[in-house]
Amino acid sequence: MNAQKSRRDFVKESALLAGGMAILPNLAGANFFSGAPGTIKVALVGCGGRGTGAALQALLSKQDVKLVAMADAFKDRLDGCYKSLMSKENATASGSGDITTKIDVPEERRFVGFDGYLKAIPLADVVILATPPGFRPLHFEEAIKQGKHVFMEKPVATDPAGVQKVLAAAQIAKQKKLNVVVGLQRHYQNSYRELYKRKALIGDIVSAQAWWNNDGVWVKPRQSGQTEMEYQMRNWYYFNWLCGDHIAEQHIHNIDVVNWFKGAYPVKAQGMGGREVRKGKDHGEIFDHHYVEFHYADGSILNSQCRHQPKTMSKVDELLVGTKGRIQAGAANIVDLKGNVLYQFDKKTENNPYQTEHDELFAAIAKGEYKFSDAENGAYSTMTSILGRMATYSGQVVQWDKALNSGINLQPKAYAWDAQPPILPNADGFYPVAVPGVTKFA
Repeated sequence: MNAQKSRRDFVKESALLAGGMAILPNLAGANFFSGAPGTIKVALVGCGGRGTGAALQALLSKQDVKLVAMADAFKDRLDGCYKSLMSKENATASGSGDITTKIDVPEERRFVGFDGYLKAIPLADVVILATPPGFRPLHFEEAIKQGKHVFMEKPVATDPAGVQKVLAAAQIAKQKKLNVVVGLQRHYQNSYRELYKRKALIGDIVSAQAWWNNDGVWVKPRQSGQTEMEYQMRNWYYFNWLCGDHIAEQHIHNIDVVNWFKGAYPVKAQGMGGREVRKGKDHGEIFDHHYVEFHYADGSILNSQCRHQPKTMSKVDELLVGTKGRIQAGAANIVDLKGNVLYQFDKKTENNPYQTEHDELFAAIAKGEYKFSDAENGAYSTMTSILGRMATYSGQVVQWDKALNSGINLQPKAYAWDAQPPILPNADGFYPVAVPGVTKFA
């Protein structure tokens, strides 16, 4: 997947309402992070397509930013990321001048292996976390422990234990006044921000619908000589300990929008799902479709659907229905119950929210402002998607509190190339798949 192209294309249906701002007078106007006056040093942890894109967007911000360290489990991914960032195409991206002058990552600051993050994080003021989601709690915890500002991709965990770890680190980040932005970029998109400001036009939200239906994503077939750990790491999208299933990895965007506009998270969920198309050995254990009823404390329901099946209807959108009207996110408008338009966003003023989230983060850091604390919402919206997965896998009604406090941990006992992942194939090469009515909170 071309990370830059796909993210630009997706801008049409993406956003963030920035958190409250507190200015730290003793830090304003000073470079309190690094030795070089005015320079904000950045470390990239996770050098795949999304990490490459996030690093580029950081470098394209208007601040004095320098990429000084990189880390990835795989050398080829790290090298490919570095080559892409240094390419002629990106050197003059967006007419911002030669961004390669903002890249200072010699071989000794390119760290390969599971422990690379421990070597990269200390060298920076800001850490970009863009590995497969299963590693996010571990990496976020370390970055906050070391007093770093963070941009991290969504979802922020793949299991309830990981969500709890992120929530604990989020509290420490607040105490230390560390800015944290999560890549739920709809919060940073102009159209969503304007719709949010006017949500009172529809009255009380009584129901919502959310969709992420499309063909699906890449597959990385097993290669000769790979250990089971390496294979799963390469093909990470299809294993829950790494990805969380596509309801968490992608559909979290739509689920998060509904949580945001409601100002609440579900108290329980029930649903259905399974595998109808993606059933091969390289499709691991995840479902190819989910349909979930999320119930909120006020009695409202979010009907959520996501599907990865080629040649089926594609739709990525959100609809919120209120007592007075509807918010149609894809159309970027608000209508009354008779369909009359109450507000229409001018799409000529739309922005690139993927760039905006970095622009605003680095501007706040450069000014010495504590402005962003996205981690808690990122964790709760991640938990919402995990709740949905638990409901579809089990076929049961799953309560929020019970799920969040279940202690379920999908991570391996050790991170090493010869270590055993938490799920293994049978003699025929197929992985166990959840069976509704049999599976318990997988």
